[in-house]
Amino acid sequence: MNTVDMDAIFEEIEPRQRLHTDKDGGMEGKIGECVIEEEINLVQDNLCQPHEESTIEINPRATVSRSSGDGSVKGEDRQHIETKTGQPLPTKVYRRRWLIVFIFCLYSLVNAFQWIEYSSISNIIREYYQTKHVAVDWLSMVIMVVYVPLIFPVTWLLDKMGLRVIALLAASLDCLGAWLKTASVRRHLFGVTALGQFVCAVANVFILGMPSRVAGLWFGPQEVSTACSICVFGNQLGVALGFLVPPLVVPNSGDMNQVGERLSMLFYGVAAITSVLFLLVFLFFKEKPALPPSPAQAVVWFNRPDEDYSYLRSIRRLTNNPNFIMLTITYGIITAVFYSISTLLNRMIVEQYAGEEVSAGKIGLTLVLVGMIGSVICGFWLDRTKTFKQTTLVMYGISLLSMILFTFTLSLGHLWVVFLTAACLGFFVAGYIPVGFEFAVELTFPESESTSSGILNASAQAFGVIFILVQGHLMSDYNALAGNLFLCTSLLLGSIMTGFIKSDLRRQKAHEDAIKRQVKWKCNDCQHTLSHNNKSPWILSAKLEMKRILSIRLKKD
Repeated sequence: MNTVDMDAIFEEIEPRQRLHTDKDGGMEGKIGECVIEEEINLVQDNLCQPHEESTIEINPRATVSRSSGDGSVKGEDRQHIETKTGQPLPTKVYRRRWLIVFIFCLYSLVNAFQWIEYSSISNIIREYYQTKHVAVDWLSMVIMVVYVPLIFPVTWLLDKMGLRVIALLAASLDCLGAWLKTASVRRHLFGVTALGQFVCAVANVFILGMPSRVAGLWFGPQEVSTACSICVFGNQLGVALGFLVPPLVVPNSGDMNQVGERLSMLFYGVAAITSVLFLLVFLFFKEKPALPPSPAQAVVWFNRPDEDYSYLRSIRRLTNNPNFIMLTITYGIITAVFYSISTLLNRMIVEQYAGEEVSAGKIGLTLVLVGMIGSVICGFWLDRTKTFKQTTLVMYGISLLSMILFTFTLSLGHLWVVFLTAACLGFFVAGYIPVGFEFAVELTFPESESTSSGILNASAQAFGVIFILVQGHLMSDYNALAGNLFLCTSLLLGSIMTGFIKSDLRRQKAHEDAIKRQVKWKCNDCQHTLSHNNKSPWILSAKLEMKRILSIRLKKD
């Protein structure tokens, strides 16, 4: 009896791409015609034959271009694409994606640092500028207030102008805000430092909605959740450094001249860094790759003409999606809890542990650093399991339990206990942020990632302002316990609502459908859809069935 190495056979079912160059050259750096074709050689007696070949011409939107420096598509650079029956639209993952994520993480980090740098030394800022607690709290809340009205025009601009334009605007505004702050180091110039923070707040609008967009445009289906969590990681690292660095650079010495000198040192250092980051974005941040990174993205790129896309219709579809609406509310609640604790942590700790400003900064650092670890772990977990609903529900429930622990251990008189409970709280509350982003993209596909992320962040900012004001008043009128109980109640409500969200994973379905159409085979007795390098249950069963049929045929021979 003849024997056949089936693994070797299936390894040969990988589509190979052949480039036919015209007079100007090939794909890389030159214009060319891209033809996707298969070259299959099974067994000598040709037990299985591919379908008859036919050419499918994609609509005029389906063009691939040689990217210019900013990643834009030039009319004269367009290339015609043809595919054979059953072939997917062309996709490719580029090494440049890691540079894009790295640059985004850096300028997102600095913007987050500028958000929290006042709150981590709020008592010192209040004394230096001779103002009230609520005025210092508004230096944090202004970012949330500005975000809500600006996110919709900024999201529209992102859809129309692209990723590179938004990145340049974000980096330039962040740089401008940082330099304005350097001119505010006088005790009567609180208004100037507030103006600088306002400009940074506008820059923040261009940043917060980008993680899902960056991940979707540059990363394949097995990396997209991890990439999104890395983008969020940069923002959270900035918050962590914002808790750690200001208390070390600007100590509570009581000497206002020394405080002014240290504030000047802090502001000039941040301004210099933002200037360097603006140059990095200008030189190296690219709009998008030449080819989409995944089958799901290929469907969006090649089958949604710009002239047919309406931002307002997209918003209307999202607001008619009940699962997305519930996620928007629950995401806003849990993220607002994180914002409120981050803003008011210095007050909580100093009221319970007098003179522990540095410890308050370290507790905030612990809260965020552990949250960063949670974000990355959740990203890896989602890429491998795709259990978005289950992960969201578990993260929410444990966040509630962690908040209860933090609330009732804050006043025990042991700072190490506060460190421990803050770490537990940070892991699940901050770790939830990229999970919410990715779940939203799944529920709303094929709508733009920036639109869904923008609405989530608008909810978070709106809830954040409310939570900070309510918790701040409760702390002033009563104590920290009352403010934290308010947050516990809110998380309980959010946990209940999360349970009612249905797991409608539209992006995963689109990806699976694209994979199933990848290669179609017609055997004598059956027709199978096979995809190389796919390990889902349906493909494994199809391969086993193919092996069984081939074995029977060989035995007969």
